[in-house]
Amino acid sequence: MMNQRVVYSPEELASFKAIFEDAIGSFSPTVLTTSNRLQVAQNILARAAIGERNQNELRRAALASIA
Repeated sequence: MMNQRVVYSPEELASFKAIFEDAIGSFSPTVLTTSNRLQVAQNILARAAIGERNQNELRRAALASIA
């Protein structure tokens, strides 16, 4: 992720949190690692940083690269 400053509204942060919680809620206990949780958060924030706000797209991005 590039080092850039991005400011999100409280509503956007709440949306990102809901997407994060939904994504990690879909994991089996064996996949629910700290590393995978971090990757999900990074995936969401990386897409949001380039302007993506569509919740379905952010959900897809959240799970990208999670085995």
